[in-house]
Amino acid sequence: MEYQASSTRYATMKYNRCGKSGLKLPAISLGLWHNFGGVDVFENSRAIARRAFDLGITHFDLANNYGPPPGSAEENFGKMMKLDFKPYRDEMIISTKAGHYMWEGPYGEWGSRKHILASLDQSLKRMGLEYVDIFYSHRPDPETPLEETMDALATAVKQGKALYVGISKYKPAEAKKAFKILRDLGTPCLIHQPSYSMFNRSIEEEGLLDLLEDEGVGSIVFSPLAQGLLTDRYLKEIPADSRAAKPSIFLKESDITPEKLSKIRQLNELAKERGQSLAQMALAWVLRKGRVTSALIGASKVSQIEDNAAALNNLEFSEEELNKIDQILNS
Repeated sequence: MEYQASSTRYATMKYNRCGKSGLKLPAISLGLWHNFGGVDVFENSRAIARRAFDLGITHFDLANNYGPPPGSAEENFGKMMKLDFKPYRDEMIISTKAGHYMWEGPYGEWGSRKHILASLDQSLKRMGLEYVDIFYSHRPDPETPLEETMDALATAVKQGKALYVGISKYKPAEAKKAFKILRDLGTPCLIHQPSYSMFNRSIEEEGLLDLLEDEGVGSIVFSPLAQGLLTDRYLKEIPADSRAAKPSIFLKESDITPEKLSKIRQLNELAKERGQSLAQMALAWVLRKGRVTSALIGASKVSQIEDNAAALNNLEFSEEELNKIDQILNS
């Protein structure tokens, strides 16, 4: 049956201006880092993407190496574009990235002009697209001059293969240099993608959020639910189908200490008092004060998308609630 997007898809989603640009992003964006690869059930991935779009989530975030296997998330998204989303391309923000290991040999990763532009061409081919809306340098390269990497991003825009450029996982000092280089090239940086959650507040401590505000650059944060820790999945035990129960380089069973579990349970009680799930409160927390443009979520089932999007029903925190969260986290 042919997909037709919901006629009410823009009714409840909140859209935030990305830095000082003309672009607005949904407060909740969908990341295809997990659950959209060749090892996953395509029809489930497709159902998640369709439901996300029906809820006003217009931004789909990919990278060359997402899978597994690497490249397969882009291939699957390309199928979804062809089957479902082609009529809606101009309503969508699609991003991809280059920089992590993707193919063999000296040009298969990092930040050389060769890797960045070859990777983008491969990504566009896999997704069946003429351009992406946002193209990122996925990580800083300690051995390639920053000017070369940023010039490659600017070239992608000049070639018409990307509309905007961004950076991910750059520390404040590197980010500040990158912003200046891109400005001088006439292709200002649209957005920075760092990790941020209640359990990982380094972007506050290092001053990255302050820098982004000063520079007029937007932010989209990944892992706002701390790889699933800030959900109700781990309140009692580690479910057999959870990320922590599987072989993973990201979240291990050993990460879920009794001390962390105690904090998660206390946060869950506070979320209940707010009339939210723990995941909803965690998303509302990263979006508080309007300092973050968008929170990037992953999902393995449609119900998770629905629960996460409903976080927008209550984004306000009292000073007392924020203090209580700090007390729990610092205890």
